[in-house]
Amino acid sequence: MYKKFIKRGLDILLATVGIIVLAVPMGLIALAIKIDSKGHVFFKQKRVGLGKEHFEILKFRTMRVDTPKDVPTHQLSDPTKWITRVGKILRKTSLDELPQLFNIFKGEMSIIGPRPALWNQFDLIEERDKYGANGVRPGLTGLAQISGRDELEIPVKAKLDGEYVEKMSFSYDVKCFIKTIGSVVKSEGFVEGKAAGEERNNIDE
Repeated sequence: MYKKFIKRGLDILLATVGIIVLAVPMGLIALAIKIDSKGHVFFKQKRVGLGKEHFEILKFRTMRVDTPKDVPTHQLSDPTKWITRVGKILRKTSLDELPQLFNIFKGEMSIIGPRPALWNQFDLIEERDKYGANGVRPGLTGLAQISGRDELEIPVKAKLDGEYVEKMSFSYDVKCFIKTIGSVVKSEGFVEGKAAGEERNNIDE
């Protein structure tokens, strides 16, 4: 019951409340991005969703518009030179992820679930197939994010995603959500441009 109906209902409710409550902060972030660098406030990027269907994830832009496209940040020779001043803050605090509330509202994502892989992260997608982790909606945050975030190797990350699928329940989602807040505040597991399983990727405009 929870997996099929209640979880989606809670996603819609929380996404709606989040969009309304955070409208002003998101507006201020958008203004800061425009003042700080040239380019659009948002960027869309092709990611892997439920059943390995592709969708466009929405984020605040954190990198320069001339950054090489569809290349994971850790594969750039000097990732920091491409990240804007405002972008550095947004990435470290995960505030760049806030626009994904609209992806959640549309049904492309969930509040809690495996983080959506980039369309060309074939190794991660294949590993997730082993654990059935591609059979659920990807999330704004999930078990892997509170267990090491950017520091995790792909096999470990995929196994944790599978563990989440097995344990998925209301209480488990609440637990992941609360732990996410703590991890973000402490910036736990955040490694800019150095993670082997890096899911923070450059702009694609």
